[in-house]
Amino acid sequence: MTFLSLAAALVIEQLRPLRTGNRLYVGFARYVNVLARNFNAGQYRDGVISWLLAVLPAAAATLLVYWALRHTNVLLALAWNVVVLYLALGFRQFSHFYTEVLLALRAGDLARAKETLARWRGESADGFSAVEVARVTIEKGLLRSHRHVFGVMVWFVVLGPVGAIGYRLAALLNDRWSPAPGAQPDAFGVFARRAFGLIDWVPVRLTAFSFAIAGDFMGAVECWRTQAATWRARSEGILLAAAAGALRVRLGGVLHNVDGIEYRPQLGDGDEADVGYMEAAVGLMWRALVLWLFLILLVTVASAF
Repeated sequence: MTFLSLAAALVIEQLRPLRTGNRLYVGFARYVNVLARNFNAGQYRDGVISWLLAVLPAAAATLLVYWALRHTNVLLALAWNVVVLYLALGFRQFSHFYTEVLLALRAGDLARAKETLARWRGESADGFSAVEVARVTIEKGLLRSHRHVFGVMVWFVVLGPVGAIGYRLAALLNDRWSPAPGAQPDAFGVFARRAFGLIDWVPVRLTAFSFAIAGDFMGAVECWRTQAATWRARSEGILLAAAAGALRVRLGGVLHNVDGIEYRPQLGDGDEADVGYMEAAVGLMWRALVLWLFLILLVTVASAF
């Protein structure tokens, strides 16, 4: 059931992707804003209570429906798995931005590439060169692939639909409540960051390892070992360093923002990023996904005998 659920959800998501501004996501965002507005008194415990109120009701409802359907009809339980995964996964929710940037750079339209990247990041990219646009787009695409696909898959395999929806909600709360890098720490958002860090500890390493297998394994392992700890967010550093080594491309490094130069550690020791490496990164993500599905299928078949 696990493999069939994942395969069906991924196919449906490719054919009819869920819009970023769909009603469920908007409704959850409003609910989260209400929690933050009514419970945030600047204390750590306020963040804990709000996080539990945001995640536990949805997780409990998902689990109860699954149990009820499984005891009624296994096909209904399978359909529920697909629905939950369709809501939790989001390959196409970020890939269209990535593709737009790639096509713009390939056509030599740097202005359109920067405008698309700015919409995706929510930050200006006006000062970026073509190399910087390609580099940041690869970084964001790799991180989004983990958050929207691989991380969800890990917890679905472990806990079923409740794991998938729990991971997705924890990731959303981490994005909304954690302070931005360099911002003043907010006690309310500390638990959301810590909780997601714990939940994502194993998945991010599995994703990085799958990138290594799908690319230059030795290069990925070496960059992971020597460069991951230099990144400001360790989990992101692991993922990006492994992918940079696997692709033999340079990520991280200096960015020329409109308000000054941003200095970031270099990840990878290969060539400068360009359209070719953007295409290679897409191939790396798809090979890793196929590898995961193949392994899940093997385990499913083996457990049937």
